[in-house]
Amino acid sequence: MTPTSDAPDLTGVRFAVNVFIATAILWYLVQRLADTNPIWAVASMIAAAEPQVEEAKRLFRSRMINVLVGCAVGLLFVLVGGNGSWKLPLALAVTVLVSSYLVRIPTMWRQAPITTAIVVAASLTTQSKRSGLEHGLHKVAEVLFGCLIGIAVSYLMSKVWPLRPPRSAAADGRRSVVSGA
Repeated sequence: MTPTSDAPDLTGVRFAVNVFIATAILWYLVQRLADTNPIWAVASMIAAAEPQVEEAKRLFRSRMINVLVGCAVGLLFVLVGGNGSWKLPLALAVTVLVSSYLVRIPTMWRQAPITTAIVVAASLTTQSKRSGLEHGLHKVAEVLFGCLIGIAVSYLMSKVWPLRPPRSAAADGRRSVVSGA
């Protein structure tokens, strides 16, 4: 069944359903398989569980790239630096510069320093570099897993419950404030 233009906008309801299903899956799997608190996975899933599947794909791609950038910079700082209080702020500043000027994918670009913070902070709370690396990588894996579940649920729900594309000003016949058209 294809949604009609007379159908009510149920995007918020669909987002709530996506989040409910994905949270239930993550809560069960992460606690059972990794024996850990799934909060990082759930937080990441929420960002990826966009009800409009095309937008979800775009956000997923941007998030994955920025997570990998943050992970790489964070791991570099864990391997190179000691446990000084300078490590986290410097690692975050470097990550922002790399993400902003080298990678240049502004959508979800805050994800890069967030991921760096997860990796570096995890290493600062442990006694060894190896333990810090393991803990940081475990958290990044949870973030990636949460994103994967979020996009998977969004995709599956788009097949089960298709939504109409979001209305734009042009589609409504209204004048665009930005272009003055």
